[in-house]
Amino acid sequence: MESMAKLRKEYRFTDEDCRNLQELQVIADEYLADLAGNFMEYLVDIPEAQKIIEHHSSKDRLEAFHRHWFRTLFQGEYDEEYMRTLKRIGQAHVRVGLPVHYVNASMNHVRHAIQHMIHDNFSDRDQRRMYRESVDKILDMNLAVMTSSYRDAEMSKVFVSRSLESGLIHLSERFTYGLNLVLVLALAGVSIGVVGLFVSDIMKIFEGDVEKGILSALGAMLILWMMIELLDNEIKNLKGGSFNILVFVGVIIVAIVREILISTLRHDDLKTQAFLTVTLLVLGIVYFLVSKAQKCSFKE
Repeated sequence: MESMAKLRKEYRFTDEDCRNLQELQVIADEYLADLAGNFMEYLVDIPEAQKIIEHHSSKDRLEAFHRHWFRTLFQGEYDEEYMRTLKRIGQAHVRVGLPVHYVNASMNHVRHAIQHMIHDNFSDRDQRRMYRESVDKILDMNLAVMTSSYRDAEMSKVFVSRSLESGLIHLSERFTYGLNLVLVLALAGVSIGVVGLFVSDIMKIFEGDVEKGILSALGAMLILWMMIELLDNEIKNLKGGSFNILVFVGVIIVAIVREILISTLRHDDLKTQAFLTVTLLVLGIVYFLVSKAQKCSFKE
């Protein structure tokens, strides 16, 4: 809501409407007590409104305020100060927790009461229509300004929530990105160590321990391949790629294969080797199923 001038233009509230309302002021003054009293009876019949009245204000004080507000409807001065007053009323409604639909319902009650007032005092049909149209405009403008406070309150909550949520998400994303960077550096460091292990196993071949050197070197090569796959997957993840579970299943399979090679060198019992073999078979089935599932998802 920018200004009263803009609001008057949007509702086509003219100087003639101001004059019509001023002409009703004398009659409205005679009805002020009845209007305010009936309005208070209407509010008291609403349990939620009654609780708010008892907690935040006295009945006499609120009735006096309503009399004043009714009178301002017919004062003929609808400037920026009038708009600020309506905004304060709307903010007070928000502050005490009055649901917005009660504001709409209350304004409808006031509208009917004033229409009855006009009907009782003017016999000419065209005159009644003219006054009713002006009353409808000023009440609609009042309602628009008052309910705008509810929209402002809701939007402020949304903006705070969105700002906080956006900040937390951004912080989490940066933290996760930092952890991925640390993981990439760690994988790179371990990979260098694996290269050293591979060179050491190759040296064993030249030292005469050919069988152990070859099997150890083969195991080191498998570990190196595993590290390359993990490092490649993390780099893709840093670039925005998706998480590939198949890589990690493959890494576990490689680790089991290496364990089988080492078990052969240690001449472990048949139970241990059978356990490793069955584990490798199960992992192979899991790898096949995951691979098939990923292919199906890509086709879709």
